Amino acid sequence: MKKKRIVVTGMGVVSCFGTDVEEFYRQLLAGKSGIVPIREFPCDDYPTRFAGSVQNFDVGEYLDKKQARRADPFIRYTVVAGKKALEMGQLGGESLQNLDKTRCGILIGSGMGGMSVFYEGVETLLTKGFKRITPFFVPFIITNMGGALLGIDLGFMGPNYSISTACATSNYCIYSAAQHIRNGDADLMLCGGAEAPINPIGVAGFVACKALSERNEDPQKASRPWDKERDGFVIGEGAGVLLLESLEHAKARGAPILAEYLGGAVSCDAHHMTDPRADGLGVSLCIENALKDSGVAKEEINYVNAHATSTLAGDLCEVQALRKVLGSHIQKIKMNATKSMIGHCLGAAGGVEAIATIQAIRTGMLHPTLNLDNPEEGLADIDLVPHVAKPCKVQVALSNSFGFGGHNSSLLFAPYVP
Repeated sequence: MKKKRIVVTGMGVVSCFGTDVEEFYRQLLAGKSGIVPIREFPCDDYPTRFAGSVQNFDVGEYLDKKQARRADPFIRYTVVAGKKALEMGQLGGESLQNLDKTRCGILIGSGMGGMSVFYEGVETLLTKGFKRITPFFVPFIITNMGGALLGIDLGFMGPNYSISTACATSNYCIYSAAQHIRNGDADLMLCGGAEAPINPIGVAGFVACKALSERNEDPQKASRPWDKERDGFVIGEGAGVLLLESLEHAKARGAPILAEYLGGAVSCDAHHMTDPRADGLGVSLCIENALKDSGVAKEEINYVNAHATSTLAGDLCEVQALRKVLGSHIQKIKMNATKSMIGHCLGAAGGVEAIATIQAIRTGMLHPTLNLDNPEEGLADIDLVPHVAKPCKVQVALSNSFGFGGHNSSLLFAPYVP
């Protein structure tokens, strides 16, 4: 049976470059770094004191002001990015009300959930006692609540849940949302991820497992995927949400079609809590299955938005997996690292990077990989788009995300061809 075609009709972002998709991508193309010193809490004694923080965030009219004051930032990011994706998809006012909301769903996950609310709740418990804990403590820390509150606001009654697979969360959500459309469970899905980990416990946790860069003297040079001088990733935050629809549903309502979702896959390394398999076997399995799911040949891929976190082990495992799958064709692709400019948005990373991937398709321009001054050996045959943006007519784009626990996810997008 022929698979149902799925298209992207809207995108919503919350990032260190703001909440406008076009401006977000303009800053990426310009090679601007969004990494800044942490101002959200005192961290003078932390070995890492910088992040890709969301600056001057305002929920505007997207969320009730009282609710916004109470809710964890990851929930605020979810609601704003979700509603902005609908706006871009021309679903506001009457057009939103005309939808069959029983066939509209939401699958927006988070790797860590309401870390700020959790931290503040524990502090209250220790200093003031259990009676002073807010009744909103549990609802605002659980990972499903961003999508749940968005669903309540919109009246979407279709599939609504969260997936939490660490830094692969967004891609898992997008893949699963597309499956719901293909299976006939929904006509339209908001999907992606949100994360707000830049608080005392969130940063301290990654400091403790020695995952973060400590380049405090020059934070904008800290995220340097594939570079010999990399010393860990830079923590980021935000949200990335796609509006997916069946092609029939999108055409029936005259929706703007931004790109086509071709397919995806997920896999597990079954190896280690935090380290990827050195041979990249889990990743190569994932990419191969994504190709099978999409029905495209590996030779059609000419752009990869890499996971590329700037960690010593992870960066090269992904390259090894790509070599295994693509063979000599790897010399004909361009590959870049969005995290070199915005840091690692954890559970939101795949959603934000899917937006960057689709913008590359729409604009014909690839953003640069920053700070790639001294590439690792064995990368000379791959165009990693160092320092400066490059034109590229994307045929098929691959976007990878991998998470602690060995969770792998790959998505394939292409220009929409009627």
